[in-house]
Amino acid sequence: MNNAGHGPTRRLRGLGGLAGVALLAALWLLWQLGSAPQGTPAPQPTITILVWHWPFTDQPPELPGNTCTRYGITHCHLSTNRSLLASADAVVFHHRELQTRRSHLPLAQRPQGQPWVWASMESPSHTHGLSHLRGIFNWVLSYRRDSDIFVPYGRLEPHSGPLPPLPTKSRVAAWVVSNFQERQLRARLYRQLVPHLQVDVFGRANGRPLCTSCLVPTVARYRFYLSFENSQHRDYITEKFWRNALVAGTVPVVLGPPRATYEAFAPADAFVHVDDFGSAQELAAFLTGMNESRYRRFFAWRDRLRVRLFTDWRERFCAICDRYPHLPRNQVYEDLEGWFQA
Repeated sequence: MNNAGHGPTRRLRGLGGLAGVALLAALWLLWQLGSAPQGTPAPQPTITILVWHWPFTDQPPELPGNTCTRYGITHCHLSTNRSLLASADAVVFHHRELQTRRSHLPLAQRPQGQPWVWASMESPSHTHGLSHLRGIFNWVLSYRRDSDIFVPYGRLEPHSGPLPPLPTKSRVAAWVVSNFQERQLRARLYRQLVPHLQVDVFGRANGRPLCTSCLVPTVARYRFYLSFENSQHRDYITEKFWRNALVAGTVPVVLGPPRATYEAFAPADAFVHVDDFGSAQELAAFLTGMNESRYRRFFAWRDRLRVRLFTDWRERFCAICDRYPHLPRNQVYEDLEGWFQA
């Protein structure tokens, strides 16, 4: 009788014991999985960027699979194959071709939710037709620091080790200009400077063009270079500052955005800003009256920094992949013109 009475209780206890063992086994297994070395992580998906029309040419460069790897960006595929429109992770449009109507937006074929990138390295003064692009683009690629994909013309990077010595200086000031228009501020400032400062002018505007490889060694012979931008806009600092002056080993005399903007990119004592002077004559007197010790101080940055230029559109477009995980997915530029002209 007693044995029979305890049978169900013993069976419940037995089941409880088995459940406890099973629970312990499961916990042990989870612990093992958590503490064991992880296997190969899931491969990172490749981001495909479709370049709708390559900037300034109908003949795009070869774009092998490792194009972006050479710029330190992996899992990024650039292509100009328009058949990828339906599957591309993002499509980038260079404005010049839209402005000149060499290229058109495939609005009717645009996949829902596909991010479109507006790209331009030109200033607002030379950018037209933005009023027709309202509510189309999600991201902007430009030299503006507040762009979604910020791609400056150049930057200074930490550097160790000696740099080549400064070239011997035999002339005072140089300026390379291809598009000289009297209405431009830089043209007016030049006219005010030349009575007080010897300036050698090169470029198509003066009938003295320089080949690409000739520019830097030519400018290197001068103490100063007129890094005058063709128009003055927010963050618009071009190769006239980075390559024509800093790479050449001469002191840039800058006309462009305010001094504070230049100081966001380069040390305050690496350039001369025209805004620091009350007149062109005062600026010329400062340049011509500078002794060698003061002049050398403009190159103190060379002990710790070097110039890196960003001139290749492949590198610029690869930057989209680098920024892609961090870009806002629901953003639309309803007034691209208003943003860019600001």
